[in-house]
Amino acid sequence: MTTISNNLQGVRGRMVTACTRASRPSHSVVLLAVSKTWGPQAVREAFAAGQTRFGENYIQEAVAKITALQDLPLEWHCIGPIQSNKTALVATHFDWVHSVDRFKIAQRLNDQRPIDLPPLNVCLQVNVDGGENKSGVPPAETLALAIQVAALPRLCLRGLMVIPEPAADYAGQLAVCAQAKALFDEIVAAAVPGAPHFDTLSMGMTTDLEAAVAAGSTMVRVGTAIFGVR
Repeated sequence: MTTISNNLQGVRGRMVTACTRASRPSHSVVLLAVSKTWGPQAVREAFAAGQTRFGENYIQEAVAKITALQDLPLEWHCIGPIQSNKTALVATHFDWVHSVDRFKIAQRLNDQRPIDLPPLNVCLQVNVDGGENKSGVPPAETLALAIQVAALPRLCLRGLMVIPEPAADYAGQLAVCAQAKALFDEIVAAAVPGAPHFDTLSMGMTTDLEAAVAAGSTMVRVGTAIFGVR
């Protein structure tokens, strides 16, 4: 068993324990392995251990990796910032985008999504705790953006993604994750037209996985605990 396989087993164990403590079924949270800066061989090792969903931050690096791994049935998620000149690459090569934070980017992804591919799954990145140097739509503007994005025919609005500022302890982690869950629930309750599949709260990483699951995350993004320190 490889180190990556052992690490994946450990992360999955953490997820099951966190779900049990939160009285949630273990299948209610899925694992996204963040493979940025790691080469195709590391992804192959993770795939051999049963992992099929992978997240990438750096678009050109990711496209090269996706091309090199076309023989594997993998699901690719763009979780990094997207510049306007990179939207065509993202629309062509990825299955999901977590980092839509303005309508201009959503419109370009919609217009550049190849017609032979299914609609691109997207999450809105929300700056839930107001970090000054972070990307993300402000919470108060999220519903309005959701309504706009849901109207784009080549996109499928799936939910929200958050990257909270590091908290000093579990209580702090849980508090900010709970804010994100409340916003997610607010948008679900709004029943946004054109968004029947709004079901994903992408929240939680290596250091705050347990708090995110306790608050209601449906997808955790874990890199270091799987692949090691970059």
